[in-house]
Amino acid sequence: MSDTVPGTVPRRQAYMLTAVEEAVRAARLTALPDGTRVILVGQSPLPSGPAAADPEQREFMGPAPGGLLGTGPALHITQACASTLFAMSLAREIIQSGAAPAVVVAGGTALNPYEYASLDVVRALAREPARPFDVERQGISLGEGGGALVLEHTDHARRRGACTDLVVAGLACRLAGGKAVASDEDVVSACMRAALDDAGVDAVGYLHAHATGTQQGDAAELHAAEKICGESGMTRLPVSSHKGSIGHLLHISGVAAIAATAAALRTGTVPPTTGLSTPEATSRVTLPTRAEPGHPLSHAAVNSFGFGGNNACLVLRCA
Repeated sequence: MSDTVPGTVPRRQAYMLTAVEEAVRAARLTALPDGTRVILVGQSPLPSGPAAADPEQREFMGPAPGGLLGTGPALHITQACASTLFAMSLAREIIQSGAAPAVVVAGGTALNPYEYASLDVVRALAREPARPFDVERQGISLGEGGGALVLEHTDHARRRGACTDLVVAGLACRLAGGKAVASDEDVVSACMRAALDDAGVDAVGYLHAHATGTQQGDAAELHAAEKICGESGMTRLPVSSHKGSIGHLLHISGVAAIAATAAALRTGTVPPTTGLSTPEATSRVTLPTRAEPGHPLSHAAVNSFGFGGNNACLVLRCA
């Protein structure tokens, strides 16, 4: 498989640049406001100079600024598969501090032998499409693509007449290095609780789970969600994951999760988990196997976890 698309642009770079263009259009912008900060997520920055010509590095590293993002400095976040939500936390702080009128969080991923091998060596990969939360799940399916988010202060967006129907209400990031490749149920639940507290709410109407399809990770997340539901009095909380549909996009997977959650808030339809046929037994949460319309949602949460003890949870609310 080639690491480039026509024009010799690395695939993950091309995916990201296309996603940025789509995000800027969706934000009803023709260009990014002056002073916009850029946060890129990925394994590491794409090298410059002679090393940039190394095709193996171009396949694995990056992306780099370009296109609508310009070629100026960019921050780079790498917190494993929780990178997007860690970047969102930093973006929110930048905007709340008044340091920038807007922040773009963007990245891309492309199938490559290095990331594939890193997951294969810990026996996390499935030999069939991932089935998050299914009793017969076998592991992760890798996908590829790009994602981008444009964040603005509510006042800035309203002054230019933009729609501000969704708000980042709460965010929590937690590091716990006790289990290098396993999810820690207690840390996950503490992270979810901290995000709810930050949002000033006890409950949400929908949870978009990290759920990659691994036996241990899915189980730990379910147990954590059940614990939070018990503490908050939530019952029949719908929980689903997009990774059965498009695979795991690693560092940028949080963008797909946020997009799915935003759609649920806007439409009142809870998405299913593709490939889920025999759900795990649950008591306080539900695991939809088909789309469920008719959920009037005001708040929803997004989980994102990564190897090395990287954990994050975000709460979105309708404005």
